[in-house]
Amino acid sequence: MRFFLTNLLVVATLLWSCDVPMAFAEEGQTLSPEALFGESAILIDATTGQVLFEKNPHEKLYPASITKIATGIYAIEKGNPEDIVTVSKKARYEEGTRVYLGEGEQVSLKKLEYGLLMHSGNDAATAIAEHMSQTTEQFAEQLNAYLQEKVGVTETHFTNAHGLHDLDHYTTASDMSKIAQYAMKNPIFREIVGTNRLPWEGKEWKSELINHNKLLRDYEGATGIKNGFTDQAMHTLVGSAKRGNTELIAVTMKAASSPYAYKDVMKMLDYGFAGFETRQIATRGNAYTELAVPGSDSVVTYTAMDDLYTTVPIGAEPLVTLTADGQLSVQAGPLSALYPLHRNSPLVAPQQAALTNEPEHPFARYGLMVVWLGLNLFLIAFTFSKRRRQRRLKQRSLQRRAY
Repeated sequence: MRFFLTNLLVVATLLWSCDVPMAFAEEGQTLSPEALFGESAILIDATTGQVLFEKNPHEKLYPASITKIATGIYAIEKGNPEDIVTVSKKARYEEGTRVYLGEGEQVSLKKLEYGLLMHSGNDAATAIAEHMSQTTEQFAEQLNAYLQEKVGVTETHFTNAHGLHDLDHYTTASDMSKIAQYAMKNPIFREIVGTNRLPWEGKEWKSELINHNKLLRDYEGATGIKNGFTDQAMHTLVGSAKRGNTELIAVTMKAASSPYAYKDVMKMLDYGFAGFETRQIATRGNAYTELAVPGSDSVVTYTAMDDLYTTVPIGAEPLVTLTADGQLSVQAGPLSALYPLHRNSPLVAPQQAALTNEPEHPFARYGLMVVWLGLNLFLIAFTFSKRRRQRRLKQRSLQRRAY
C-alpha cells in the first residue's frame, strides 16, 4: 500500500508539472486548438495584426455570409452612400436571408449596407453588386482584385457578394482576419457592424433590424462583426471586441452549431484579453534617438510618420532595437514584430511577424507521463500478483503441515 501511495504521489506531481492545457483556462493563460469546435480559427490584435492564436488558419473553407464583410467594405470605399439603387428582379428573388426588397424599389446604397451587414440580406448583397458592377459575376472579379490589392489576401476567391454556396467560393480564417482588420479601420463600417437595432421602412417590409451578431448583446466590449451559415460552410463567425486600448478580432469557421461558433470566439477573445495588450511604441511626429546602429557606436534619429503600436504579453516591456538591415525590431516575451525602416527616413507602418500556435503532438507533451504511468501500473500489478502467489504458497504449506 505504501508503494502504491508513493507512486500515486509521483504521478500527481508529473501531472501538475506537465502544464496540461485545459479546454479553456479561466485565467486566460491556456488555450489549445482542441478546445475549439471550429475546424479553423484565428485570433489577432486588430491594431497590429499580431497573431495570438491559430488553428488550421490556412485551410480553405466556405465562408457563408462572412463574405458580406468584404462586400460591405468594398461598397463603402468604392460606392457613393447617397446613390439610389433600383432593385432588380434577380435581387428581389435572391435565396436565403433577405430584407424583403421589392422589385423596382429604390433604396439608398447606405441603407442597403445596413441591410447587408446587420440583417445579412442576400437580396441587399445582389442589389449592391448589380449597382456597382452591372453583373454579380463582374462584381466578384472586382471584389477579388480589390481584396488582393488593398488587403493582401492570397487564399481567397469569391464568386458572389453574399456567400451562398459555390464550389469556387472560398477563403481561410487567416485571410478573413485580415479582411476584417482592414474593414474595421473604416469608421462607417465600424458604425454599421456595431449597430444593434435599426428601424427599417421598405416597400414590402416595415420592421426593425436586429443585428444577427449576438456578441453585441452577450459579450463585454463587443464591436462587431458578422456571422454566417450554409449547409456546406456550416457555422462561421468573425467577432471583435475592445477593452481599454486593446481590440481583438477572432474568426472561427466550420463549427457544427451557432452556439459552438460563439463559444469559440468568446474563448479566443477571453484568452487574448487575459494575456495580451496593445502598447504604443512611437508617437506621430516625435523624434527617437535612442536606437544605436548595429556595428557602430553612433545613434540615428528617426521621426515617426504615424503612431506605432505593438502587441505584448500583459506587463511585459517591449525591447526595441535596430536590426543590421535597417528594420525596427520589437521583442516582448514570445511576440515579435518588425517595422521596416530606411536610414534617415521616417518610420513607416509595421509589418507584423505572426506567432504560430501549432498544436503539439500529444506524446511530445505527455510522453514522460504516459511512460511513467505505464511503468507504475506494471509494477503495481506485478507487486499484487507476487503477493498473491506468496499467500497461496503459504496456505499450501500450512495445509501440508495439517496433514
